[in-house]
Amino acid sequence: MRGVLAVALLVGAAGCSAVPAEPAAQSVPGLQGSADQVEWGPCTDIKRPDGEPPARQDSSVRCGKLAVPLDYDKPDGEKIQLALIKMPATGQRLGSMVFNFGGPGASGVDTLDQAGKALAPLRTRYDLVSFDPRGVERSSGVRCGNGAEMDRFTALDTLPPNDQTHREGEQMNKQFAALCQKNSGKILPYVGTVNAARDMDRIRAAVGDPKLNYVGMSYGTQLGAVYATLFPKNVGRMVLDAPLDPTITFEQRTVAQTRGFQHAYDSFLKACVKDGSCAVGKDVATANTNVENLMNELTAKPIKVRDRELTQGLASTGVAAALYSELTWPFLEQALGEALQGHGEALLYLADTYTGRSTDGSYSTQMTSFPAITCVDTAERPSEADLRRTEQQALQISPLFGSEGSGGLCRVWPVKGSDQARHVNATGSAPIVVVGGKGDPATPYEWAPKLTAQLKTATLVTYEGEGHGAYLSGSKCIRALVDSYLINGKVPQKGATCPAA
Repeated sequence: MRGVLAVALLVGAAGCSAVPAEPAAQSVPGLQGSADQVEWGPCTDIKRPDGEPPARQDSSVRCGKLAVPLDYDKPDGEKIQLALIKMPATGQRLGSMVFNFGGPGASGVDTLDQAGKALAPLRTRYDLVSFDPRGVERSSGVRCGNGAEMDRFTALDTLPPNDQTHREGEQMNKQFAALCQKNSGKILPYVGTVNAARDMDRIRAAVGDPKLNYVGMSYGTQLGAVYATLFPKNVGRMVLDAPLDPTITFEQRTVAQTRGFQHAYDSFLKACVKDGSCAVGKDVATANTNVENLMNELTAKPIKVRDRELTQGLASTGVAAALYSELTWPFLEQALGEALQGHGEALLYLADTYTGRSTDGSYSTQMTSFPAITCVDTAERPSEADLRRTEQQALQISPLFGSEGSGGLCRVWPVKGSDQARHVNATGSAPIVVVGGKGDPATPYEWAPKLTAQLKTATLVTYEGEGHGAYLSGSKCIRALVDSYLINGKVPQKGATCPAA
């Protein structure tokens, strides 16, 4: 769809003006800093990516709510409730480790529950804590229409890139933005990353930690970087994995991500045809042509999947979703092979898990929180000429993934943006570890050294492998370096590099 791929990329906005440091949390007016702020109890509404409850629930996991100001300029005014989740430490406790798994728009409550087993080594020493950031899911989540309206938005085609497609995309963006204003207008001005970082300091105080220990992934790296800028003296052990560069423009981000996804797609095709049994084609050129033909055919004749259709827009989103990790490449091969035979169930499933569509037709706030946070995090509002120039550059890199990016939706967004989160400087903080992957499609490696330099207090670790994010990639080398830092405080050596898993 027009802009859906960019929305689905799950990365944050970018820019270039300063964020002033704030006083330490203990002296922020109106801060209530005791651990009893959160009333922990059983978790009753955890969801898997398909919207269904987990098959088994760890009874030790607790959920709770934390009241924070809607408007930090009025700290004693109206409050909103943040949803939190905690996995208590299983060994000698060092404190809490707070996670943001990306987005903006991903539910930290649901994701931490799913990632608990993978994070078991950290749980031996830390309470693992995550949350739905403001504007996300249970924390006053931004809603922009019902399931049928979201279906129309996510299914919109991006091909062919002509005047008719552009008009349809712009009209859909306007309708979507109007629905967001109608359904969630009160929260829209206040969902930015600066406010989310202030919320994290409330969480730090509420769990009783003098310093924030934090792991941020993808967009979570920008949230962590802004936190370290606002509260440098409150930074404990902080890891920023799959970093983005907050200074880039919509155009720069779209071009870089298009290049990253095309690189990952090329790597997928090479791996697929290696043993001669690829369901997509016998060689890279044939496989690529088959996929291009499939996408073009879907613009004229979507594949029926029960009472729905697999459109080109949804198919492109499904392909992009599977490129985030090498672990999903076999499923992508299967899904594309079936789609080439006229069966779209698997590719539609990939798109649905990515857009947050449940089997009952309802949506999480993943697709709606993303633009709400992205657009309020920047004052940039591209012109029509800007969008067409961006699209042309992106299409030259990749006919499959090229688009105008999320600038088209922000151009018609009902709330003004601010550049406050677009420049970071953590001078005065404890050491921060930044982890960048050479084969990351969504947050290209070129952003990792840039964020490291902007922070002033960070050390860069390079991962040579594929996939979005390194810590949960299966790399024993990355896991050992990061865990040694988070558990023992050992900062990796400058220039540290880990091979592909």
